[in-house]
Amino acid sequence: MPPKVDHDKCIGCGACVSVCPVGVFELREGKSHVVNPDKCTECEQCVKNCPVSAITLEKTKKE
Repeated sequence: MPPKVDHDKCIGCGACVSVCPVGVFELREGKSHVVNPDKCTECEQCVKNCPVSAITLEKTKKE
């Protein structure tokens, strides 16, 4: 599952853009947006580095 950004919480700091190794996020109009959801590797760096906990990631169950 791709990450989701809660735009009510997002402060547009760009931390997720900086730490994402595959370019899932872009800042647009002062908020983070998921622009490449299929590239997400579920590394959770965006979740761990968001200072306001605006990003959630529901991991895909790999069997």
